[in-house]
Amino acid sequence: MEKVLIIDDETQLRGLLARIISLEGYDVAQAEDCAAGLKLLERYAPDVVLCDVKLPDGNGVDMAAKIKAAAPEVEVILLTAYGNIPDGVQAIKNGAFDYITKGDDNNKILPLLARAMEKVRMQRRLQRLEKQNGDAVSFDGIVGSSAPMREAVALARKVAGTDASVLLTGETGTGKDVFARAIHGGSSRSRENFVAVNCAAFTKELLESELFGHKAGAFTGAVKDKKGLLDEADGGTLFLDEIGEMAPELQAKLLRVLENGEYIRIGETRATKTDIRVIAATNRDLTREIAEGRFREDLFYRLSVFTIRLPSLADRPEDIEEYVRHFVGQFSQRMACRIVSIDPEYVRLMRRHAWRGNVRELRNVVERSMIMAEDGRLTAGDLPADFQGAESGDADDPVSLGDMERRHIAKILKYTGGNKTEAARLLGIGIATLYRKIDEYGIGR
Repeated sequence: MEKVLIIDDETQLRGLLARIISLEGYDVAQAEDCAAGLKLLERYAPDVVLCDVKLPDGNGVDMAAKIKAAAPEVEVILLTAYGNIPDGVQAIKNGAFDYITKGDDNNKILPLLARAMEKVRMQRRLQRLEKQNGDAVSFDGIVGSSAPMREAVALARKVAGTDASVLLTGETGTGKDVFARAIHGGSSRSRENFVAVNCAAFTKELLESELFGHKAGAFTGAVKDKKGLLDEADGGTLFLDEIGEMAPELQAKLLRVLENGEYIRIGETRATKTDIRVIAATNRDLTREIAEGRFREDLFYRLSVFTIRLPSLADRPEDIEEYVRHFVGQFSQRMACRIVSIDPEYVRLMRRHAWRGNVRELRNVVERSMIMAEDGRLTAGDLPADFQGAESGDADDPVSLGDMERRHIAKILKYTGGNKTEAARLLGIGIATLYRKIDEYGIGR
């Protein structure tokens, strides 16, 4: 959900504004002054800030500059009871999206907020496209030399040069996104955009708007025309991750795109043509989804012209050491951490692990291990407690296992500078679980 932070010392006005904005479907947080606003900026991570100009501990015009310095992607709208031209000019110079007068311009706030949100979405979409096109993947860069992996790569190489739709199947974390990028990179469309969207990350309405775009006035908040991802992928490749999560109504619209290259933006009646190649991915059994009425059979046959099943790590334990060395090289540059050796016991314990999260889980474990490592060596002691406990017999000794986990969490928190969201990501646990363990172990007391 898109987030709005309101900074205003007038409690009643702030509460009323928060209520109005929340009714438009936004998540809203409130702060009464600059200090509280800056704290929430870091913790709450808003998309747009509505800030009063006159605050008890500062000036909103100066505050706009501080917000943009701390979070350049956030848009700032300044509200004032007494508008004047010099302040308005300085506000824009400081990076504010707009500067409006309270009362007279109350009817402008929601449309203005919608435009600011649209700018945020567009900037993120462009950043995502730049990153995706900058992170080109070739087949030679795919890690894994086991027989199941060589077979999957061989199939992907064969289909890459065609325009056939591809369906990538396999467990979560097996590298379907990497394969999709490699197929795009090996195709005649490689110079055009590779556009990826996770169908599970959006509600039906948001996914429809993201994919197809909309016309101004199509729904509340649609203050201007918006291009969809189908527009951005025109001439290139559209990667639909977690396609099994797509609502049936959207499946019908996607089928039309695959059948005749046409779609209709929300709020329009005229069809738009597009030339895209579709690669889809799922960890679901789509044949079962079809039997249970949750996935269209005709769409399945359109998507699965060429199907590639990616093997799980459990099917190819011989690839684990190769992945470890690959991720060590990758993280060494980013973390400025030089690993000079990897103990055989470290690799042995990695190979014994179940890896339910596959390559994604392994990548996370290597990153955590490098944070824990001493003297440039990866050892068994750098692995999470569950790796060591299961092997050494400590699983029946809750004190020993708990102490290892406490030290592990404390070191990760030190590495992230106390950032609990990042620490939870590195630990592979939910933020609520991390808070519970911090309290349980008395970390930081």
